[in-house]
Amino acid sequence: MASGYILNRGVLTLGIHCQRVCRNVSLSQVREKKRWMKAYTYLMAKKLKLEGPPPPKPRSQKPHWDYHAEVQAFSSRLHENFSLELLKTAFINPCYLQAELRRRQGLGVDSEITALVLKDNIQLSERGVSFTKSFLSDWCRASFPILPRDGVESVVRHLASSAVVTDVARNLGIEDLTMSADCPVPDDVLHSTFMAVIGALTESSGAEKTGLFLRDFLGTQLIGKDLFDMWTVVDPMGLLVEELTKRSVPLPEPRLIRSAGASTVLPLYFVGLYSDQKLLAQGPGETLVAAEEEAARVALRVLYGYAENHRPLDFSPLQQHQQPLIQSISGN
Repeated sequence: MASGYILNRGVLTLGIHCQRVCRNVSLSQVREKKRWMKAYTYLMAKKLKLEGPPPPKPRSQKPHWDYHAEVQAFSSRLHENFSLELLKTAFINPCYLQAELRRRQGLGVDSEITALVLKDNIQLSERGVSFTKSFLSDWCRASFPILPRDGVESVVRHLASSAVVTDVARNLGIEDLTMSADCPVPDDVLHSTFMAVIGALTESSGAEKTGLFLRDFLGTQLIGKDLFDMWTVVDPMGLLVEELTKRSVPLPEPRLIRSAGASTVLPLYFVGLYSDQKLLAQGPGETLVAAEEEAARVALRVLYGYAENHRPLDFSPLQQHQQPLIQSISGN
């Protein structure tokens, strides 16, 4: 009895103590966002709508930027042996030098002190443009030996165009290293910078390594590209007749193979070109004339070796080309 009484009294005392502790504890509601966050977010969104987004800044003006280390990393990332002095010169555009000179003169510094000891990339860019066009012309002739001169020039013009070169340059990270007066870097400045990098690589590693660089980064832009998207042919049937005449092949004869929906607003015709009772090519079109022109284009692609199922272009590494020669020398 005594032990039970003591146990009940201890439990009662503990309960009274817990009630006193709970009275002293103040509970407050916790919100996921502060009260001022809604007004602040609204004001910032309104300011962004009125003023627009902030102007872009070049990567060199952002924190944690080491230009020398970035240039070295660029050379190592591409696995090319650039001369660092030439590579740094390749990134310096004339517009940057002029803008920097005006900025220093605006600070009221002496003209002798404001003079820059930097060299622009004009000479490297000119050398890069010359080498790029020469190499791409030779590479296209070797890859497509049957393609006529106009087609080769059109393919080279496409590969060396500003749209293709600037896209490759941005993917390689050249835009972040380019010293330009404007940000973002204009396409013409980025194009000349890429060509200056090619000129610097030519002087650093030679023509053979530079050619492989152009093949790997510009030549690959032909993958999945249609020939007549780069080469504008006004009269494909006339060109096909001319090519077949040179080869002493009977002239093509167009024939309607099949059609669908001829009485609707979306007709479809398939025209085949036959030469000596053999089917050369066939093509679709909304009219008979359009189908005949498409069939002529298909026949020209097959004739020039630029069809969809043509032999893949050779992008193998240099070591694979040199291996048979090394084996033959060691065998002797």
